[in-house]
Amino acid sequence: MAARPYRSALYIPGSKPRALDKARSLPTDAIIFDLEDAVIPAEKAQARATLAAELYKGGYGARARLVRVNGAETEWGEDDIAAVAEMECDGILLPKVNGPREIEAVAARLPAIGIWAMMETPLAILNARDITAHPRLTGIVVGTNDLAKDLGVRAAADRGPLVMALQTCVMAARAGGVVALDGVYNAFKDDDGLRTECAQGRDFGFDGKTLIHPAQLAIANRAFAPDAAEIDLARRQIAAFEEAAAAGQGVAVLDGKIVENLHIVTARATLAKAEAIAELEAS
Repeated sequence: MAARPYRSALYIPGSKPRALDKARSLPTDAIIFDLEDAVIPAEKAQARATLAAELYKGGYGARARLVRVNGAETEWGEDDIAAVAEMECDGILLPKVNGPREIEAVAARLPAIGIWAMMETPLAILNARDITAHPRLTGIVVGTNDLAKDLGVRAAADRGPLVMALQTCVMAARAGGVVALDGVYNAFKDDDGLRTECAQGRDFGFDGKTLIHPAQLAIANRAFAPDAAEIDLARRQIAAFEEAAAAGQGVAVLDGKIVENLHIVTARATLAKAEAIAELEAS
């Protein structure tokens, strides 16, 4: 589980000053400032300069600031990476990472910020563990749209054709100790659909969801935060286990269920996440 909340990560075009300014007041845990898909070719260079100026102004508070660049194989990739090295940001998000070599290529050039990888190709899924094992990697973002395109699968409400890829990414992220963010939900006016997909992503173990519209923030923030029942259960599990331990017992019983140390690890993580969310929202 991430030490800080990543319930929501909102994509913001790097070329839109008004959107960049509005993001300063939005209740998102992270912002993905996009220089790639959200910026047309004619505006790539200007977007770089616009984003750098807005980040220099600051005002984004405790939100994680990630910059998604164009791929190194494109005509804009190298300039993007050079620009990010001078930006006031927390991390760089590399598109279409197929293996650890792409991470290594930028690691020495960006020693002070986190490196994130878009998992959006079949090769990325097959190499997921090697990618998350890289010592400089901070997190992964599943690019479900590109992945579905490359796989040639049909859209399904339950995301059945992508389940193997989604679970593989979470497994690799947990093995590597990095953050895992679920892909976007395209129908930004379909609250029920988003709510269902967020619940699925949370059940799979994702830390949060990437979003394409501010209207999606409240649903994602709620879905990926411990609710009142989970917090209450965590507190009662800890209390019951500590009482049992004081009596010289290795397990406790709560609500007719065994409570072991592994449950206490999860309970403490739940409370830590709830506290971290409260601190972030207060800031």
